[in-house]
Amino acid sequence: MAATEQELSAVFEQTIAADQRIEPRDWMPEAYRRTLIRQIAQHAHSEIIGMQPEGNWILRAPSLRRKAILLAKVQDEAGHGMYLYAAAETLGVDRAELTEKLIANKQKYSSIFNYPTLSYADVGVIGWLVDGAAICNQVPLCRCSYGPYARAMIRICKEESFHQRQGYELLLAMVNGTEAQREMVQESTNRFWWPSLMMFGPPDGDSPNTRQSMAWRIKRHTNDELRQRFVDMTVPQSEALGVTLPDPDLRWNEERGHYDFGEPDWDEFKAVISGSGPCNAQRLAHRRRAHENGAWVREAARAYAEKQTAKRTGRVAA
Repeated sequence: MAATEQELSAVFEQTIAADQRIEPRDWMPEAYRRTLIRQIAQHAHSEIIGMQPEGNWILRAPSLRRKAILLAKVQDEAGHGMYLYAAAETLGVDRAELTEKLIANKQKYSSIFNYPTLSYADVGVIGWLVDGAAICNQVPLCRCSYGPYARAMIRICKEESFHQRQGYELLLAMVNGTEAQREMVQESTNRFWWPSLMMFGPPDGDSPNTRQSMAWRIKRHTNDELRQRFVDMTVPQSEALGVTLPDPDLRWNEERGHYDFGEPDWDEFKAVISGSGPCNAQRLAHRRRAHENGAWVREAARAYAEKQTAKRTGRVAA
């Protein structure tokens, strides 16, 4: 006798309560599935779109070593996107469908990738701040209640940690270089600090999905908790670099045991995620063009797969 939806729901809730994993063949509420698709797709899109700001500097990096480092990092981001699209496909969606939604501006990606990379110092600052924020946000996802997503995040977080160290190493070299290089690092930090804080999403009171995602143990911490963790982690690193974080309200709070910090410009955040950021149109146009230019590759792969299927079918029939 088939289990009722109520019985299946009870098993699902028991699995979540026991801090165990939901797997693709397990029953899950439709809202849980939709939430995962939205989050994993947004994450995958962010990895793919995130290749653009740094890819812009591969040919202009100052040495062969720096070019190779940056090329390897951009390739890693492509791999992360593929892992995540594969995880999303276990929920019954197709990566082609997700890509179509992205280039039609029907799905989002991280707001941080809508800011321009104006100097080579941005490559280091993105590694330090942006990948640092990503680590804070993503390490807890290794314990996400959905198995394929959690397992994909283990490798992704290891590589993101390496990217953060690469960025920090580049900045160390620059701040120990010329005065112009030190000024370049400070200027880049000034531009990327606040957008990095916005990466964690809106304040908890304005976040429509956090409470349910935490109840389902998709998320383990709120946006504000993760933002605080990032600030506490980053301030000592900035002091070691000799870089000033552009926040006059930033100071240690002995009573709380955390740093106090100012409020990001949430109007700017809303404008960026709604499509009005400095590079929104450029990023999507580039992704759309790349997708269109790759149509012949997808068609060739499809024709080859059909040919191989026909051969196998013919052998079986014979």
